Amino acid sequence: MDVLNKALLPRRKFIAHLGTLACGPLLSSCEFNVEPVTIGLYVWPGYEPLPLARTLGWLDEKQVRLVETGSASDSLKLLAAGRIDGAYLTLDKVLRARENGIPLSVLLVCDISAGADMLLVRPEIKTLAGIKGRRIGVEDGALGALMLYEVLRVAGLGMGDIRPVSLPGDHHVDAWEHGDIDVAVTSEPAATRILAMGANRLFDSRRTPDLILDVLEVRTPLLDRAHADALHHLVATHLRALRHINTDPDDASYRMAQHLKLPHEQVMAAFRGLVLPGLNDNIRLLAASPPELLKSVKVICATLCQAGLLHRQANVDGLLRPEYLPEPETS
Repeated sequence: MDVLNKALLPRRKFIAHLGTLACGPLLSSCEFNVEPVTIGLYVWPGYEPLPLARTLGWLDEKQVRLVETGSASDSLKLLAAGRIDGAYLTLDKVLRARENGIPLSVLLVCDISAGADMLLVRPEIKTLAGIKGRRIGVEDGALGALMLYEVLRVAGLGMGDIRPVSLPGDHHVDAWEHGDIDVAVTSEPAATRILAMGANRLFDSRRTPDLILDVLEVRTPLLDRAHADALHHLVATHLRALRHINTDPDDASYRMAQHLKLPHEQVMAAFRGLVLPGLNDNIRLLAASPPELLKSVKVICATLCQAGLLHRQANVDGLLRPEYLPEPETS
């Protein structure tokens, strides 16, 4: 992937240090007495760097505290209630939340799905048309509905042709095991466990490029001088742990296994179908001119509007905030 045009660096450094420059003449100290930034996350391989960093002792919990949730829906409820400051979410959910009045800004792209989100079926179902009349487990919210909309479009079916079963993501495995559903719109790590029970994959996110991305976002009012150090630490720590996954996958697998609820030998397989952008990739996605992520925003908005999940093209003012990224890596 491309490396940042270094002409962007001085501007980003300038923005990042504005707080320090501004408070110097006025205050004897720039310290702020603030609570840790709280970040919601549920179990998903692309979100795993921060829990891994916590086990490695790299996460300063005086600055950043993780709040474990059961699903994206749970994270969104906590955000809407003001009980957490940010979360890991798919970009489509961020866009819908902004439309619903929750001010959110993206600090980092943590993964791009290229096969990790999928439609799993019972062995007797051989084609997409075969899901007609079947019980389909899908999580409420944009991503599940978005994937299901794409599946139905390709299959030439409508919502009236299926029997949707609303299920939080962390209930998919149990529902499959107990025979409550015939089809699952699901993702890792649940997908690996359902596949191990004999399911077949009929459709996945390789067929929906630029549609499913996960991001780290925070409430926009949090982007102030008082929280600047914590937000820099948050982003840098995610990227540091990601490098550990890439450079020492054996150690990382053992450490991540319990949190992912997988045997350690299956952990790295759960990352298949995911592109995990590093620092230079994030600079290209968030800080290039224009930011490449805006292409995905347009694709996602168009699809959400067609599916009736979004009422208009998203307002992208303040959506992308790359100034909390570290300086670019040099090759």
